[in-house]
Amino acid sequence: MVKNDLASNGSAAPANAADGLRVRLDGSLPLAELTALLNGLCDRAQECGPPAIAVLTLAVTRPEDRSWPGRVAIRDVNRWEKAVHRLEKQDNVTIAVAPGMCGGPALDVLLATDYRIATAQTRILLPVNDGQFWPGMALHRLVHQVGIARARQLVMWGHELSLAQALDLGLVDECADNADAAVAAAMVLLGRIAQSDLAVRRRLLLEAPQAGFDEALGVHLAACDRELRRLDRVAGLDGDSPAEAIDGD
Repeated sequence: MVKNDLASNGSAAPANAADGLRVRLDGSLPLAELTALLNGLCDRAQECGPPAIAVLTLAVTRPEDRSWPGRVAIRDVNRWEKAVHRLEKQDNVTIAVAPGMCGGPALDVLLATDYRIATAQTRILLPVNDGQFWPGMALHRLVHQVGIARARQLVMWGHELSLAQALDLGLVDECADNADAAVAAAMVLLGRIAQSDLAVRRRLLLEAPQAGFDEALGVHLAACDRELRRLDRVAGLDGDSPAEAIDGD
C-alpha cells in the first residue's frame, strides 16, 4: 500500500515534487489531529506547488469506528470541514486510495479528491453519528456528485455502497489489484493536468449546478482566455491572443 510519509508531529513530511506528497489518514484519530494532518499536507503542497501530486491513503474504517465524529464541539467540526475544503481547492492534483471500508473522515476526504482508487475490498459506509445520518459536508458533496435524487435515496434508505455501486455512481474511479501500481499510473496520467489551471477548472465544476448561464459565462470566458493565452505561449506567439475578442459579441 502507499507508504506513510508523516513527520512525528502529524504534518506531511517533505517529499520530492515528482514523487508526490503522501499521507495516511487514520479515522480513529481525534478530530483535531485529523484536521492538523490535512492542514499539514495542504501546507506542504502549497510550498511545493504544481506539478506535485498529493496522495492520501485512507485507513480502513472499522465497523466499531463507523459512528463519527462522536460528541465534539461544533468549532472542531467547522475546522475539519474547512481543512477538507482547503484540500478540495488545492492547485495540486489529489489522489485518494481506499483499500477497504471507507466511512467517516475517510469518506469526507475521498469525496474531496480528484482521483479515487479502490480495491476489491472497498465499500462506502455512509456517514452516521450515533445511528443518525451525519449532516456534514459529505452530504453536500454527494448531492453535487451523484445528483439530488440518488443522494435522497442514500440519505433516506442507504447504509452501505458496494464497490460496484460506488463505481457506477462515480464515487471511485478505478478498482486496482495493486494500489501502488495504480497510484504510479495515475500520477503519470494526471501529470499533465497537474500543470494546468486545475483549481480554476475545479471551481467551474463545483459552481456549475448553482450558476445560471449569464452568471457563469464571464468566469468561463476568463478561463478560456487563460487557456488561449497558454496555447499562444506554447506556440511562441507574441502579441494579442485571439481571446482578446471576448467582448459583448
